[in-house]
Amino acid sequence: MIVQREVWNDIPLLHVYNEQMNEQSPVVIFLHGFLSAKEHNLHYAYQLVQRGVRVILPDTYLHGERSNEASEDKMNLHFWEIVLTSVKEVHTIYAQLKAKNYLASEKVGLAGTSMGGIVTSGCLAVYPWVQAAGICMGTTSYTKLVMHQVEEMKQREIDLPMSAEEQAGFITMLSKFNLEDHEQNWQGKPIIFWHGMRDTVVPYQMSRDFYDSLDDTHLEAITYLSEEKAGHAVSRNGVLQVTQFVAQHLA
Repeated sequence: MIVQREVWNDIPLLHVYNEQMNEQSPVVIFLHGFLSAKEHNLHYAYQLVQRGVRVILPDTYLHGERSNEASEDKMNLHFWEIVLTSVKEVHTIYAQLKAKNYLASEKVGLAGTSMGGIVTSGCLAVYPWVQAAGICMGTTSYTKLVMHQVEEMKQREIDLPMSAEEQAGFITMLSKFNLEDHEQNWQGKPIIFWHGMRDTVVPYQMSRDFYDSLDDTHLEAITYLSEEKAGHAVSRNGVLQVTQFVAQHLA
């Protein structure tokens, strides 16, 4: 397995592959979580490369090599800016994959954990080129998640940095990235969810309710894995199941 640090359009990333791969090999863009970094997810890349998948692990905005060493509280204020920048940069990486002739097969998938799962979900809502996806500890609705965050801030008596009118406009803007509302871009595509039922960071019930609302036609392509005793951390079984699923459906 070869792990190569590269910079594509000012985005530092790890390009992980082996010598048997070529332009026909499937590709997964794997997105890390909040306050994490690209190299912290090399175990996912290892599993995918072993199954013949080229992996791109970018550092998201304000993370890893791009960190400005801000406190966690300050980073929290930039959460949605980071998410939306990441959604945009995923398309930049996709364009670079094509320009570098790594996507002759068009077999490209996305996966991520926590914030990376949230970014993956948003990309499925807006990018029809995604062929398969793995969403670990993510959400299917940006608007539901931001409203949950607002309620949490109110309970903790934290002043919101925008007026009620600004909040309403922001929530409307985020709705563009609700996977739940943009079925035309992901219908029939293989998607796997993994979520711990004791997750207190990204509520398990949000994505589970969406899954439970699907009819049999949708369920043919979508898998939902939950673990009763798991919190906000993907188990080894989850890592193996998600990587196997995505690799299998891109093969």
